[in-house]
Amino acid sequence: MKRFFEGWTGLIQPWLWNIIIIVAAILLGLLIKTIIKLLLRLSKNTGEYSLYRSLLVHVGQPMNHLIPLVVINIMLPLVDLGHDYYNIMAQCFYIALIISFSITLIRSIRVFEDFVYHTYDLNKPDNFKERKIRTQLKFIRKVTIGLIVFITIAVILLSFDSVRKIGAGLLTGVGISSILVGLAAQKSLSNLLAGFQIAFTQPIRIDDVLLVEGEWGRVEDITFTYVVLKIWDERRLILPINYFIEKPFQNWSRISTEILGTVFLYLDYSVPIEALRAEFTRLLEQSELWDGRKNTVQVTNSTDKAVEIRFLLSSDNSSHAFDLRCYVRENLIKFIREQYPNSLPINRVSIENKVNTPTSENLII
Repeated sequence: MKRFFEGWTGLIQPWLWNIIIIVAAILLGLLIKTIIKLLLRLSKNTGEYSLYRSLLVHVGQPMNHLIPLVVINIMLPLVDLGHDYYNIMAQCFYIALIISFSITLIRSIRVFEDFVYHTYDLNKPDNFKERKIRTQLKFIRKVTIGLIVFITIAVILLSFDSVRKIGAGLLTGVGISSILVGLAAQKSLSNLLAGFQIAFTQPIRIDDVLLVEGEWGRVEDITFTYVVLKIWDERRLILPINYFIEKPFQNWSRISTEILGTVFLYLDYSVPIEALRAEFTRLLEQSELWDGRKNTVQVTNSTDKAVEIRFLLSSDNSSHAFDLRCYVRENLIKFIREQYPNSLPINRVSIENKVNTPTSENLII
């Protein structure tokens, strides 16, 4: 095969031969890429998840330059160039191939991420395991991408002989520079270590319900340096990641999403407790938000004017619990107003007139 191509080089001008080789390599690479994409399209299904569709979406674009570059690097020895020019061209295509391959690797992580997201779906009531795995996956993906970028830069730099020599000379000063960089980046390193600690000890996870700084919301994103909390009214609370290591906060879904809720009413002493208990049970049984675990009515306090009645209920998550509390409170007030209006809070005033003859001091207007 080599003799065959060498025979052709004697018949064609070198510059034309080089153009033919490069164009042929590009066309061959594009042909191979097209065939692979066609096979992936034929294999993908129209269901909720498809590995082939995920490959097309995430890896399809990098394949446009990866496969032609692979073919060019394979056919490059056939190019008729001088030694110096050949080395420069080979170096350029080699670096382009490394960059293209690293981009393809980074995009391939998304394919794996799609598979994990499909396997561990968050859209179910008991998603503790899914939230745990997704939180860890986010940190693993970012660390992996960082390693790929670092290795790619290292391989490119090591391909130059001059850089190797400079690097050997810089090793003598790396101790002092590392100390200076460490002091300058102390806060960033603290956040980075806090991120790793959160990823694997997991005081918080993706989609956890938190009460932080008096705000209720869900964990929307966790990065190496900060956490994004989506507040119930669509605002975003951004907190440094080491906040969750150093300060206390409430996690309402640490072990499970089930939660208890309370409704307090302040009523007159004449209120019939048993009637309220029966109505409360009826309201819970009619609501899909109640999970059936807790149903308690208790008089928890009394003052000189009213009694405090606590209605304790349960739900499968905090959002449902809030809606259920509002539903119960509204309907109990309606029930008392219609059935026992005298049981609403009443201020009693007793006026005694001890003087038979009215005077200006005891006249009531």
